[in-house]
Amino acid sequence: NTNNRTRRNNIVKKYCSVIGTLMLAASLGVTASEMGTPDEAKAMSEKAASLVNDQGDAAFVVFAAKDGGFLEKDLYVFCMDLEGSMLSHAVKPALVGKNLKEFNKYGDFLFQDMIKVASDSGEGWVDYNWPYPGSEEVKKKTSYIIKNDKGFFCGVGAYK
Repeated sequence: NTNNRTRRNNIVKKYCSVIGTLMLAASLGVTASEMGTPDEAKAMSEKAASLVNDQGDAAFVVFAAKDGGFLEKDLYVFCMDLEGSMLSHAVKPALVGKNLKEFNKYGDFLFQDMIKVASDSGEGWVDYNWPYPGSEEVKKKTSYIIKNDKGFFCGVGAYK
């Protein structure tokens, strides 16, 4: 009788755990297969740099357009000048015009690191911590940064 009760409790716990996980995934609206990869982020960043080189800051409208080809999975383009001011952010336009050089909410000065990469080599990866979409959980993320011909950089990030 005690063994049956224990077995039943374990089954209920497992069932509740599975249901909870499914509900969390559904509430996030994003599944693992819908998350962009670092390779996809780099490819989008290269495409963004090319568009900025061709169109200048008119590219910002394309980056934010649902049908512009720059909002795929959880990937999006952001652009910043070398002083740390956000020039374009496809997902959080409220950040545009803010200087984020001193931003360090998750344990690193990611924008200073991005400015350094853009200034030194012109392009490359920057690793940092960032909240996972739809949650408060902070995870490892990496962005591929490319300085364009206009003198600022754009990047696209993916969770690792």
